[in-house]
Amino acid sequence: MIYPQKNIIIRTFFRIYLPYIIRRNFHKVNFNQITVNENKSVLLLANHYSWWDAFLLYYVFTKLTGKQFFVMVSEENMQQHPFLKYIGSFSVNSKTKDVITSINYAAELLNDPKNLVLIFPQGKLHSNFVDDVQFEKGALKIIDQAQGKFELIYAASFIEHLQHKKPTVNVYLAENTIVENFDALTGSYNQHYLSAKKQQTNIVL
Repeated sequence: MIYPQKNIIIRTFFRIYLPYIIRRNFHKVNFNQITVNENKSVLLLANHYSWWDAFLLYYVFTKLTGKQFFVMVSEENMQQHPFLKYIGSFSVNSKTKDVITSINYAAELLNDPKNLVLIFPQGKLHSNFVDDVQFEKGALKIIDQAQGKFELIYAASFIEHLQHKKPTVNVYLAENTIVENFDALTGSYNQHYLSAKKQQTNIVL
């Protein structure tokens, strides 16, 4: 497993630079306001649809909260982009026993109310407009180990160009109660995802 490494200079630079590269590549990033509990850590579950999605959620949550941002990414991605470890990324490899170490580390991060941990339960990239989001088992294992010390937030994001040359991102956020089994978790997230998708596909200009 590849662990994140603290580097205040790189983190500060990235926090300043990220809005710039988002403005260069996107027309706008829209998201609904939610209240983040500052006395609990955050487990953020999101659909995985592009290279941009973690950076976009980092951008959104720097506007919503001052929590320290961490994200679980594939070991292959970490090896290809070593700088990710300096901005809160840690690796997972579902094909090895090392996956247990990654799950334990994510749960450990959630013990600290100053932290936010982003997980993509799909594990792999999928179309931005799939009919439902299929989860791997790791997300529930993290929830079980963290034992309710966190706030659970769902994000469903969609990118479309519509009338603009650059794409617009719409991020639909929802606060949720912690669920105790895999079917309830996937069902709860997909209810949010399908509601967000309906709002997205109902946009008419």
